[in-house]
Amino acid sequence: MTHAPVALDRTAAVTRAAELLDRARRTGVPCAPVRDVLPSGDLDGAYAVQSLLTDRRLAEGRRITGWKIGLTSAAVQAQLGVDTPDFGALLDDTAVPDGADLPWGAVLQPKAEAEVALVLEGDLDHERHTVADVIRATAFALPAIEIVGSRIRDWDITAVDTIADNASSGAYVLGTRPVRLRDLDLRTAGMVLERRGEPVSTGAGAACLGNPLHAAVWLADTLVRLGRPLRAGDTVLTGALGPMAAVAPGDVLEARIEGLGSVRAAFGADPMRAPAGEAR
Repeated sequence: MTHAPVALDRTAAVTRAAELLDRARRTGVPCAPVRDVLPSGDLDGAYAVQSLLTDRRLAEGRRITGWKIGLTSAAVQAQLGVDTPDFGALLDDTAVPDGADLPWGAVLQPKAEAEVALVLEGDLDHERHTVADVIRATAFALPAIEIVGSRIRDWDITAVDTIADNASSGAYVLGTRPVRLRDLDLRTAGMVLERRGEPVSTGAGAACLGNPLHAAVWLADTLVRLGRPLRAGDTVLTGALGPMAAVAPGDVLEARIEGLGSVRAAFGADPMRAPAGEAR
C-alpha cells in the first residue's frame, strides 16, 4: 500500500517528461532538462520516457529501422556519471541519403559524429552474445555520420536527459558501399571527419568500447533483456569514433573510415536568416 503513491508519481513524471520533449520536437524550441522532473538518477524512468515517445512516433506511422549506441567513450561516461553505454531507436524519417541536404532546423542543436554502421542479416536473440555471434549476423558494414541533436536547451544534459531524449538521436547518413567484416579490422580503423575540407574530429575504432563490435554485443544483450532483440535488417550505429563536431547552416561534412570509404552530410541554409545583401 505504501508504494502505490510512488508508482503513481513516477508514472506522472514519465508522462510529464515525455510531454516536454515531444513539445520541443514539435515546436523546435528546446526545453529545460527533464532530470528535474524524473526521480534523481532514474535511468529506468528515462528509458520509460524514451519508449513512450518512440511508441507515439510509431503510432504516427513511423518505422524503427535500427538502433544507435551512445556513451561509448569512457571520458563521456565519466562526464555524465555513468559506467555503461546507452541506446536509442532509429526511425525511418531520420535516415538521410549520402550527401543530401538536411534542412536546417530538422535537428535541434545539431552536432556530428562519425561511426561504423552494421547492417544485420540475422537475428541476435540469445541471452548472451559473443563477438562471433555479431560477426555471423552482420551482412556488411558502412561508414556513417550521426547527426546528434538535443531537445534539451543548450545541451545541458545528464545521462537521464539524453536517455529520455532517445539518446540524443537526430538523423543519420549511411555510406553506399557495403563492406564485409572479413575485410576490415574495426579496432584499428582510423577515422577523420572534415568540415568544409578541414579536419574537425579524428579517432579510431578502439575509441568505441575498444572495438565497435564490442558495442554491438552490449546492445544485443541489452535489447534481449528488454524483450526487443535485434532482428535481420536492423541498422546498428555502433558509437562515435571521435569527438562530436559542431555544425552550422550550409556546412558539408565528410567522414572517411579506413577500409570503409567515405560518407557525406550536408546542411541546408538557415531559413530564418536572409542571404547577404537581401532584406529580412
